[in-house]
This record gives sequence, C-alpha cells and structure tokens, in this order.
Amino acid sequence: MAVVRGRYGPKVSGKAGEAVPSLGYALFATRWLQAPLYFGLVAAQAVYVYEFFGELWSLIHGVVTGHADEDMVMLNVLKLVDVVMIANLLIMVIVGGYETFVSRIGLHGHRDQPEWLSHVNSNVLKVKLAMAIVGISSIHLLQMFVSIHDASQRELIWGTTIHMAFIFSACILAYMAGPMEARAQSLGHNSRHVPPQPCACAADGEAHHG
Repeated sequence: MAVVRGRYGPKVSGKAGEAVPSLGYALFATRWLQAPLYFGLVAAQAVYVYEFFGELWSLIHGVVTGHADEDMVMLNVLKLVDVVMIANLLIMVIVGGYETFVSRIGLHGHRDQPEWLSHVNSNVLKVKLAMAIVGISSIHLLQMFVSIHDASQRELIWGTTIHMAFIFSACILAYMAGPMEARAQSLGHNSRHVPPQPCACAADGEAHHG
C-alpha cells in the first residue's frame, strides 16, 4: 500500500490500484448532511406561500364585504409584504447557502440566474441576510406605527430600539465585509499572476556553458 500525493491532500492507494479517500475527503463529504436542512427550508417556504394566500383572501373578503377600512387594508398589505420579504430571505438562505457550503448549482449562463449568485460567498451572504432582516424589521415597525393607537409606548420604544440594533449590526457587517472582500480579490489576483520560477536544471546548464 503506497501513499499518493493528490490535488487536495494525500491518498492511500489500495491493492487494486484505486485511490482510497483520506480522512479529509470523508470530512469534506459530510457537507451533504446540510442538504436536508435546505429542503426543510423549502417546506417552510411552502408554508409561507399558504400563509400569503390566506392573508390575501382575508383582504379581498374584507374589501368586498365592506368590513375593511383604510387602516385595515394598509395593515393587511403590510402583512403580505412581510410574508414576501421573509420568503425572499428564505430563498437567499436556501440558494446562497447551498451554493456556498454544499455544492455548486451550475447556473452560469441561465437566463434566470440571480445577479448576486455569481459572486456569492459567506461575507456577501451575511450582508444580504442582514439587509433582509432590516427590511423585515422595518415592515413590523411600520405596522406598529400604522396602528399606533393600539400599541403602547413601551412597545414602540422597544420596537424602535430593536430596529436600530438591526441597522447597526448590518452596517458593521457591511463595513467588515468590504475590506475582507478586497483582500480576497487581491490574494486571488496575486495567485493568478505569480511569475514562473526558473528551472534549476536550466540555470545549471547555462552555468556549464558559460
């Protein structure tokens, strides 16, 4: 049994001459355990689709029967927007997380490929998720201000404070992601433009000729 140097680390060659994956390969393969989690999020998205059409039916029924005033219509519309934004957040987590941590989807050239998916990484995904959470928090805060007569002062203060905390966290993540992304691009650029090292044997030959 011999050790063969592979691209991603050493492999152990068996009796049949086939390469047996090393321990690192086995650990890397455990990333597929995350795949059922993303399918679970797909099921959660189906629940939100059901919730969306339930809210839409309540809005239409209230308008047709005349039981919905302007404030009620606005609150129901905000609920619909809230459901859509949460569904968008789920799509980011499902597609971006699977692409980043499990396996490449291979959508290059597809007409429906999201623009952000072409350069997605863990830093970009964190910033986009933070921005999506800020948007969802804004919808909830707007719902509280629309029905301000039904909300207590304590609820308004806490809602505004939590929303500002979300904004502050998103700004910190965006500020940290900028230099990290620039450093990663710089390292990738330098690795592609490393000058070839002269061969030692060629240098020895020139020395002999000289």
